[in-house]
Amino acid sequence: MTSFASGVYCRVERVCRHLPIVLNTVLVFSITAEVSYLVLVGAPLEAEQKKTQWSTVWKSLHLLAQYFMLGNITWNASLFLKTSPSIRGVFLGGEAVGQGWRYCYTCETHTPPRCSHCYDCKVCVLRRDHHCVFFGQCVGFRNYRYFLSCLLFMWAGLLYAVVMNAEVFIVILKEGVSLHSVLLLVMPWIMLVSGQVSARAFAFAFIADTCVVGFLLVASFLFFHIFLLLRGQTTREWYSKRRPYNLGVVGNLRHYLGLRWYLCWLCPLIPSPLPGDGIYFQVTGSLEPARSLPCMLRRQL
Repeated sequence: MTSFASGVYCRVERVCRHLPIVLNTVLVFSITAEVSYLVLVGAPLEAEQKKTQWSTVWKSLHLLAQYFMLGNITWNASLFLKTSPSIRGVFLGGEAVGQGWRYCYTCETHTPPRCSHCYDCKVCVLRRDHHCVFFGQCVGFRNYRYFLSCLLFMWAGLLYAVVMNAEVFIVILKEGVSLHSVLLLVMPWIMLVSGQVSARAFAFAFIADTCVVGFLLVASFLFFHIFLLLRGQTTREWYSKRRPYNLGVVGNLRHYLGLRWYLCWLCPLIPSPLPGDGIYFQVTGSLEPARSLPCMLRRQL
């Protein structure tokens, strides 16, 4: 009975772990499909407004920009999930344990500074920033670039979707601000269940609301992480107000995004090797990465 219950719990935990990824994927592709429909068909426009439809060239440019952003979102998200930021397979230096190192009793190993244990991932993560519930994985040393690039293109794509859905809001509010229009914008599910609107009107209103809410949420995450990046901090270090690894704007960009920080955000396929190993980091005011005390003593001898 106990083994059966533990087996059910493991399956439920596995499903719950992948549920946010599935929901995010459905939302991203639903928004993309709705915006593509607006570009190609002009669904919410009135008959007399359709006389000013975009030309084929403008439609092609809009679709090209839209699918460029979608490709970057999905590719960066895929590489973020495939790139493990944990200490698995990493040689941590054996005896080279110095100031700032801690012993993790769960992983049964010494871990370097800026590394901490994640109880969701069940492993220590190099330069751990936080555990992302939307992806079900930690943001750390190796996958931070893909996380930030994914946020950037999600923000750009949602901004584009909000602008495109302005026509939807115009059509809903064309007769003025009424109880019906407000409820359709704020609680479209209730309007659908009560039979006040059609499934088509509900779909447009729901996706338009999702675009606005998603844009505000992603914008807050993006600008917060850009703020941390420029200060050379992780989220954990921001809580403690520590800034010992601040190397200036360009230095921080290089250490977080790689040597080609000025290009790598355009496409995840652009190689941008990180200048460190995730174990030793240059401290503000030092000329070389901070090493452990035993290493420095051996070098002096």
